[in-house]
Amino acid sequence: MGATTATDQVLSVSEITRRVAEALEARFTSVWVRGEIGGLKRAESGHMYFDLKEGRDAVLGCALWKSSAQHLSFDPRDGMQVEAFGGIEVFPPRGKYQLIIRELRPAGRGALLLALEELKKRLQAEGLFDEARKRPLPRYPARIGLVTSPTGAAVRDMVRVLRARWPSIGIVLAPVRVQGEGAAAEIAAAIGAFNRHAGVDLLIVGRGGGSLEDLWAFNEETVARAIAGSRLPVISAVGHEVDRTLADDAADVRAATPSNAAELAVRDCQDVAREVAALTSRIDREARAVVSERRERLSGLQRKYGFRRLRDYFGRTQQRVDEASQRIQQWIRRALRSAAEHLAAVRARYGLREFPRQIADRVDEVRTLAARLADAAQTAALARRLRLKACDDRLRALSPKLVLERGYCLAHAADGTLVRGADSLRVGERITLEFARSEADARIEEIRRGGE
Repeated sequence: MGATTATDQVLSVSEITRRVAEALEARFTSVWVRGEIGGLKRAESGHMYFDLKEGRDAVLGCALWKSSAQHLSFDPRDGMQVEAFGGIEVFPPRGKYQLIIRELRPAGRGALLLALEELKKRLQAEGLFDEARKRPLPRYPARIGLVTSPTGAAVRDMVRVLRARWPSIGIVLAPVRVQGEGAAAEIAAAIGAFNRHAGVDLLIVGRGGGSLEDLWAFNEETVARAIAGSRLPVISAVGHEVDRTLADDAADVRAATPSNAAELAVRDCQDVAREVAALTSRIDREARAVVSERRERLSGLQRKYGFRRLRDYFGRTQQRVDEASQRIQQWIRRALRSAAEHLAAVRARYGLREFPRQIADRVDEVRTLAARLADAAQTAALARRLRLKACDDRLRALSPKLVLERGYCLAHAADGTLVRGADSLRVGERITLEFARSEADARIEEIRRGGE
């Protein structure tokens, strides 16, 4: 060993530990570290302690406090590849440095699937996916809200199928991003807006196909909760048949594709017309069958009693026949009237609306009001222009400049005051003469009193 000198400084263990802590904690305040979990321990306090390992080459001790652990979307386990974010701190009692984790997430694509599975279990435990809370779709919706991208093929397919199946259906589009940062928030906000502002009977939420990452917005918790909490029935139409998202599980009905969602949302108007025709035909057949059955009964009665007391019998029978015929005719009229009213209600509800004519009337009314407003503004401006000219003429008539134009002038003393009479002047005093367009300096040579 070398000899020490007087200038050598001997540090205590706590001092060297403090210096190491200051150096490490200042250098590694916020870092991301990837590794494999090992030796996981869960304390009764809710804190977690484990190592992050990289094979057999390196081990980093870690601590995850309860305040951060309770926000995890997955359950950490030994052997799991994770990415941890936090800062390095030194634990003085052991002289050991460790990573204090503030955020922990699974690593890679497997991490997405794991996080998705953990979130799905948690939402399922809350009852968001229960079949008992799902509602049937309205049989005849008047207006449908679409929550999707305004530029993708999905919206074109849905509009095309909706218009083909029920041409008069009302469609309201809420344009949103369907992938990338902020897409989930826009989708959830659009669902909430439709629920706050009544006007549609049904929502279709979805997009075209894509990878797991492309469809990830529909696996976000905010979207799943917005769909589950929607007051309006929701059809989920995300991707293709093989794609499955949390939005599909939370929705009232899951469609295989966006086109299939449009088919589920509205009925085919031709099918409805055929059903109405079939019901009308059925009513007619049943009415005819009742009349035929009553006639058969009448014939049987006639054969049973023969001609005994023929006149009285036929009189009473004819009366019953008349009454029965009236009741049948009334029943038939009521049935046909009810069917006609139902058909008229359906046509009135789903047929062409009066909106185009009303809009045209409103446009004409606005144009008329605009023309009247322009005329009134022009008239008012002209009246004010005439009043202004009259005032200008009056001012010009009162102006002393107008008098000067006729050859007169004004005399001003040296201090600029107006000379009103010769009595205020002195011989030799200098004055200024103001003409209409010029001035001249003068000096008083002589003062003549009035009458001289």
